[in-house]
Amino acid sequence: MVSESNLLHLPAAFLATAVTAVLVWFGTGLHPLWPLLWVAPLPVLLVAFRSSAWRTTAVAFAAWFIGTLNLWHYVRVVMKDPLPTVLFILAGMALVFTLAVLLFRALVRRGAYWTGLLAFPAVWVSFEYLLSITSPSGTSDNLAYTQLKFLPFLQLASLTGPWGMSFLLLLFPAAVTLGLHLRREAPRRARAVVSVTFGVLALALLFGAIRLALPVRAGTVRVGLVATDHIMANTREAAQALPRLQAFAAQVHALAARGAQVVVIQEKSVGVVDSYQQQAYSILAHAAAANHVTLVAGLNLIQDSDRKRNAALVFSPSGTLLRRYTKHHLIPGMEAHYVVGRHIAVWPGPSSLWGVAICKDMDFPALSRRYGRAGVGLMLVPAWDFVVDAGFHGHMALMRGVESGFSVARSAADGYLTVSDTRGRILAQVRSNSAPFATLVANVPTAHVATLYLLLGNWFAWLVLALLLFSLAQLARFRKKPLA
Repeated sequence: MVSESNLLHLPAAFLATAVTAVLVWFGTGLHPLWPLLWVAPLPVLLVAFRSSAWRTTAVAFAAWFIGTLNLWHYVRVVMKDPLPTVLFILAGMALVFTLAVLLFRALVRRGAYWTGLLAFPAVWVSFEYLLSITSPSGTSDNLAYTQLKFLPFLQLASLTGPWGMSFLLLLFPAAVTLGLHLRREAPRRARAVVSVTFGVLALALLFGAIRLALPVRAGTVRVGLVATDHIMANTREAAQALPRLQAFAAQVHALAARGAQVVVIQEKSVGVVDSYQQQAYSILAHAAAANHVTLVAGLNLIQDSDRKRNAALVFSPSGTLLRRYTKHHLIPGMEAHYVVGRHIAVWPGPSSLWGVAICKDMDFPALSRRYGRAGVGLMLVPAWDFVVDAGFHGHMALMRGVESGFSVARSAADGYLTVSDTRGRILAQVRSNSAPFATLVANVPTAHVATLYLLLGNWFAWLVLALLLFSLAQLARFRKKPLA
């Protein structure tokens, strides 16, 4: 039979599940409201100390799983992921959150308060880091991306990468929960936990505010971006492809007339086969030379063997082909038959080194660090989003600029044309559907900025992994205490 005390706790369990699910739903996903995620775990964590392990498991899993169903349409319909894959992803994230809650609960009940406090974010961040180096989706599931509009907090990425942001984001609700839990039996410890956590967060925000206020070193270039949502990526006929490239060439001329010194054309702007490849290259080379601009053009190179390359060609102001870059990180399924790129592409611009990457490449901090270590001050990125993820995926590149010290000029079909600086500030932006050929011209800082993350890489993620192992070891050391 169900005891009376258990029945009394059921409404609290259902309420905690519902409130956390709603906060996760609106605090994550394609259009996250960034303040909500700071408190989203609170209801579940508060209930955990008054519930059995089994009930805590059910509440935590259900709350996170329901909350992340906000991504169902995106991953199932837009990205066309198979149903088992979608369920595996959503259930996997819910399981990790549940394990984090259970470890926090177990350690706190054993009196290992500080270890429990740190263990809760450590479980999640360890999962995020391991996923980022094993999954073709890279860092796309990181909670840190929900905070892109919180600019003072975003600056923490220059020290720790996204891992420090996710850690503090989850440390906050754990500290509040622990403070409330200890306020009667150990008020001094409760104050210490809350004070230290809030102090660390205050220091992170102070660092961010100072970094935002510091002037960026001189050196700018006028960048022009062009994209259209009328895609012809699989074109195989010269009669379609070449006029299309001529239309882009006309946009290059118009952007140069507005002062653009470098122009970026979207990813896979047109399909090009071997039979008319030289003609296509000639059109782009002439557009660069005639307008005295550096031209970066995203093309779908379709060889006769059907081995495709998602490429970006870089032409100098004299019309010389400077670089041919092949996309490194391909979309599973959609780009299964594409050649994987292995090399970065860097060349000297007027006031710094410039680099090129393509769309999904900017989801991976490791690739961006290669550019940062080379001293790149400006990344030029042809891209192609999926309309609904224009802000979610399109703005992930902002964090790479903060981490590795470069500005980003990203021209995306079915998304945004965006220019951002080394602080993650959006300097200019326009939707790609704003005109048959959407364009944007903006002055962009090009000075490279050194960062701690660039120097030390994923040091914080490794520290968190060690902390998680220590937390697990503490479970055996501390005796279980009765519920407070």
